[in-house]
Amino acid sequence: MDFDLNTAISSSLERLIKIVAQLRSPEGGCPWDLAQTPQTLIPYVIEEAYEVVDALRRGAQDDIVEELGDLLLQVVLQSQISSEAGEFDLGNVATGISDKLVRRHPHVFGGIVAQTPDEVRENWEIIKATEKGENSEQIQQRLTVKLQEYARVFPPLLASHKISVKAAKAGFEWPNVEEVWDKFSEELAEFKEALQTEDKAHQEAELGDLLFTIVNLARWYDLDCNAGLQGTNQRLIARMTKMEDTVERPLSEYSIEELENLWQTAKKELSQQQKN
Repeated sequence: MDFDLNTAISSSLERLIKIVAQLRSPEGGCPWDLAQTPQTLIPYVIEEAYEVVDALRRGAQDDIVEELGDLLLQVVLQSQISSEAGEFDLGNVATGISDKLVRRHPHVFGGIVAQTPDEVRENWEIIKATEKGENSEQIQQRLTVKLQEYARVFPPLLASHKISVKAAKAGFEWPNVEEVWDKFSEELAEFKEALQTEDKAHQEAELGDLLFTIVNLARWYDLDCNAGLQGTNQRLIARMTKMEDTVERPLSEYSIEELENLWQTAKKELSQQQKN
């Protein structure tokens, strides 16, 4: 297989790099781009990543191309800013990830055999730990370090899932799902009790315990909390959109009884549309 970079792709990337460099040029550049730092661009990195995910979920090819371009811009822009400071450039970024991929795929670029995704994942973690100078004993003892990384890096819901999975593999697991349901009932009761107090910190702590238990329940049933919540959000918006399409006044001007009737009608109509 020929892995030579297509000339058109190479030309397009070179053009993007030059455009970003011009935007950052003190002579004739863009005031907004010149004012940015790696830290001020953090929200845009996160937003663009989420917009890529949204486009992928919808399968909208034109949107996927556009959103991937916006995300690529953030990579190029971060690299440009660091290049101006004499730290690293886009070439260093590309070289770094290329070398990492080769190192961590010895079953492709070396003589190691890995025939299943689980074997690949296990090799990846071992190689990653070795790169950090950890021996086999340290690899086994690094659980809390990994959990701290999850909590630091990922959004809370995703972090909870990853922490739950990692902890379960280390032995912190219920013997059966019935005990997880018991834990859910226990945490729900404690959350209700906390709501009777005026201690906001205690209330949030109990809410967190309840949510974490729900994450564990989802893991036991092989369900994705993020996908489930995303679906709920979309269904709510679709039903409210349907409601707004059938009324002549803002929804805020209707009584709760009227809103409930509109909600049930919208829910029924959308369900029928999905069946057809």
